Amino acid sequence: MLQCHYHCCRQLLTVRSFTINCWAAAVIMRSFTSNDRKVQRIYDCIIGGKRHGLAEGITLVESTHSKKKKQAQELLTAVLAKLKVREDNARRTNTFRIGLTGPPGAGKSTLIEALGKHLTAKDHKVAVLAVDPSSSLTGGSLLGDKTRMHDLSRDPNAFIRASPSCGSLGGVARNTNDAVVLCEGAGYDTIIIETIGVGQSEYAVADMVDMFVLIVPPAGGDELQGLKRGIVEMADLILVNKSDGELLIPARRMKAEYTSAMKLLRKRSKIWIPKVLKLSSKTKEGLPEAWDKMCEFKSVMTESGDLIRKRQRQQTVWMWNHIRENIMDIFKSNTNVANSVNEIEREVGLGVLTPGHGADLLLQLFRLGVQENKL
Repeated sequence: MLQCHYHCCRQLLTVRSFTINCWAAAVIMRSFTSNDRKVQRIYDCIIGGKRHGLAEGITLVESTHSKKKKQAQELLTAVLAKLKVREDNARRTNTFRIGLTGPPGAGKSTLIEALGKHLTAKDHKVAVLAVDPSSSLTGGSLLGDKTRMHDLSRDPNAFIRASPSCGSLGGVARNTNDAVVLCEGAGYDTIIIETIGVGQSEYAVADMVDMFVLIVPPAGGDELQGLKRGIVEMADLILVNKSDGELLIPARRMKAEYTSAMKLLRKRSKIWIPKVLKLSSKTKEGLPEAWDKMCEFKSVMTESGDLIRKRQRQQTVWMWNHIRENIMDIFKSNTNVANSVNEIEREVGLGVLTPGHGADLLLQLFRLGVQENKL
């Protein structure tokens, strides 16, 4: 009976766009169950395209406070419902999510500013979500991307948000995916995510963007190190930056080496072959061609239906990522674990227990606590 009811509901949601719009509107009305004026105000500001409201909304979804996490879910549910209405009316995906990564010194921020100004001049609305590494000692971050993108930060059609990584692996903050949703709800059609750029774990950003772009400098030392499998084979486009002045010749050589190397890597898509281009953020040479190639990628992926399928798969991936993070919080908050963790850590540190044995003991205490709560 429940399964039959589920299929009936699915049919009602897909028969006509009018039905979907009514459903989405109902979700928006139900989402503010707590009658929270703050959430309603932030939602109105975001849908109205106000940057201060978007900034406040991202701050809310980044919070780890229990009450604010509930408010964030209400806000995200309402914004998602609104986006569903927009996409159904337009009958296509109106936004383009681009992930940019690369080693330190590749010129990521300079390139993003140049690309952002190029797009705002074409009446695009650009949101930049930049992730800065957090200190392992103090937990603080510099968050200096607005300083590095001085001109773009003053552009009324651009929004720049710097967030700390807070120890998250993969070069992106844990709530970056939620911030993307809010940016799209505020009317930004191009979302650029700049990652930390600290290693091959950067491929995590590929699970939240439509196109993954790798930026490399023309003279980065041993070029063969950059041709290892991992982050390179995840790239949909490779840009050799700083291709000007004395670096022009090394940039040409780097482009040729990457082009040859890409032929040896396993293809991730049957309909798209990753390209290697050189450009200069300083002179803007090659920048229009790079954007044209990005647009070509979006067009090809949209027409084939791969873009929608990719986003659907990514949503599932991030759902499980959140589950893993929340499980760790639940584990540490367990009374049995909290009462014994210091002692077990001490014994592991002294070599009395192996790390594996210590982990098993904590897991047993956690299971025991769960069973006690059931009783």
